[in-house]
Amino acid sequence: MNEATITELTSVKGIGKAKAIELLAAIELGKRINMPNDYRITITSPYSSYNYLKTRLENLNQETFKCLYLNSRNHVIAERVISIGTLNQTIVHPRDILKWALKYSAYGILVAHNHPSGDPEPSMNDIKITEALIEATATVGILFVDHIIIGKNRYYSFMEKKSTYI
Repeated sequence: MNEATITELTSVKGIGKAKAIELLAAIELGKRINMPNDYRITITSPYSSYNYLKTRLENLNQETFKCLYLNSRNHVIAERVISIGTLNQTIVHPRDILKWALKYSAYGILVAHNHPSGDPEPSMNDIKITEALIEATATVGILFVDHIIIGKNRYYSFMEKKSTYI
């Protein structure tokens, strides 16, 4: 329901345009009421990204892929779980990340996921999705800030290790 559009809502019998707008406004209000003040968080480095995301991802038993949506001052304006997978993999597509970047009018994105094994070294799939995201964000004019992999008490930053893989 939180991804519904006015067109989708008005296709439901008994919901007109005014009611659809009212429903979307109520959903947005609910999100804002329940949203922590994370929008004041500023991402200044890969290490600050890790510190912000560590408690959210480090001890999960399934790979969880998140995206931080940033304004032009690198303040977090939104945070979304994009995918929850299995013990050792999750499926992500750039369109699932970019649709929210466009909805939030994000200046940049930072993606992150955990490795429940504790080893943050990237897999071949991690490398491929990072390359795809760099290309996709460049196409639509959104800054790709980094891809952080969270392990146990350590992390891997693609931007810190730029020459290694991408």
